[in-house]
Amino acid sequence: MAAVPRHSLDPYPETAMSKKEKGHSKDEKARTATTARMKTTPYEKEMRHLHGELVAMQEWVKATGAKICVVFEGRDTAGKGGTIRRITERVSPRVFRVVALPTPTEREKSQMYAQRYMAHFPAGGEVVIFDRSWYNRAGVERVMGFCTPEETERFIEIIPSWEKAMTDSGILLFKYWLEVSQQEQTRRLQSRIDDPRKVWKLSDMDLKSYRHWYDYSRARDEMLARTDTDWAPWYVANTDDKKRARLNIISHLLSRVPYEPLKPRDVKLPRRAEANGYQEPELPLRYIPTPFGELA
Repeated sequence: MAAVPRHSLDPYPETAMSKKEKGHSKDEKARTATTARMKTTPYEKEMRHLHGELVAMQEWVKATGAKICVVFEGRDTAGKGGTIRRITERVSPRVFRVVALPTPTEREKSQMYAQRYMAHFPAGGEVVIFDRSWYNRAGVERVMGFCTPEETERFIEIIPSWEKAMTDSGILLFKYWLEVSQQEQTRRLQSRIDDPRKVWKLSDMDLKSYRHWYDYSRARDEMLARTDTDWAPWYVANTDDKKRARLNIISHLLSRVPYEPLKPRDVKLPRRAEANGYQEPELPLRYIPTPFGELA
């Protein structure tokens, strides 16, 4: 795979900022008009449909014993967590498992790199979603100096073969890179500072990484160019509009999984058994306060 063209990953390149500083040009106004944020009502309508399809895919995975692994990588604030939550909110956590590993322990650091990820690979009838993955070595570890250049090079050399072994074992592997513009990343990080509901999302690493935009760009470009393969390709999604991005990613994932909706079961609720004299006892129960009122 050739190096990914810069314009395909940066929807609002550096020149766009200079135009904003000087005032909107005609091109800038046209771009803004065609990239209006998606409204909530049509977004939720489409998401409802996609959730139904994800449930259909889940039932197919359970019935066939399929093994699916989905990797989410991308810029800080690019929306990985939100996208994963929308994928998993209507399906069973027994089928869809989310893996977000913490910093490796000293023992894990002594292991073969990526060994700790292998323990989380899907078995038959499972979908495993990695919120960041073994590609940390080609991204944050490389840029922030947590590994040597030789370790990064070794990783990039062997990972295509490693992923070939995964897919040869029957795992359906999908890799997504989520890309956000500089301006939008700044806005989202600032909102994490200002909004008490989001402050937990702001880590010291986010602040350190913020300075290294172009270092991350170089690492991203090489990673995508050298680890994109026929058996494990990369798919890139621009996520400045989170709603559109989530719909696009979920619909793409569904299009790549060869699931077939199962025939609906003819289900009827059975009659409840008779009370046979049961009466609720007067127990000293501790009811919660109801500042928002009780059901009528």
